Amino acid sequence: MKQPTVEEQPKIPLWFDLSLTDIYASWKGRLIINWPSRRRLFWGHADKNEFPVHAILEDSELNTMPKWYEIDLKWEELSVLPPSLKSALSQWRGIYYIFDTSDNKGYVGSAYGDLNLLQRWEYYAKTGSGGNRLLLERNQSNFRFTILELVSPTMKYENVINLEESWKQRLHTIEYGLNLN
Repeated sequence: MKQPTVEEQPKIPLWFDLSLTDIYASWKGRLIINWPSRRRLFWGHADKNEFPVHAILEDSELNTMPKWYEIDLKWEELSVLPPSLKSALSQWRGIYYIFDTSDNKGYVGSAYGDLNLLQRWEYYAKTGSGGNRLLLERNQSNFRFTILELVSPTMKYENVINLEESWKQRLHTIEYGLNLN
């Protein structure tokens, strides 16, 4: 059998120069399409371009739920939390830490209200300071929010406050940080 010449070989695209655009950017990670066959090679279906939409998810499948000790949010992110993270934060009581990147000072707080950490962090998203006097004087866009410790959602608020005091002492946020008491 004779080998076909370059001109005789079928034109199969070997490279697609794709670039991300802003069109439907909000669907990133949320759009699920029906793939026309088991074949995974896109070029096998490039000429048909028929990929029916199967679903558009509420949350991105690309955003996996972080472990609580990996949460590190900027202040701006508090107002746009995905529903899955909101749900988790609403179930957790705990001790959180606000770090001001402008001068490396920190604030220790606790959350034990009806919606636990979610309620507290949504208040920071709304006010910037959460009502704390030393935080009022600062630029909240420099704030980072992390969780120091999670506690049982049934722990009495007095015990949560005692844990908060322990963290303030260990992190020296009264003497050198942003806690007043």
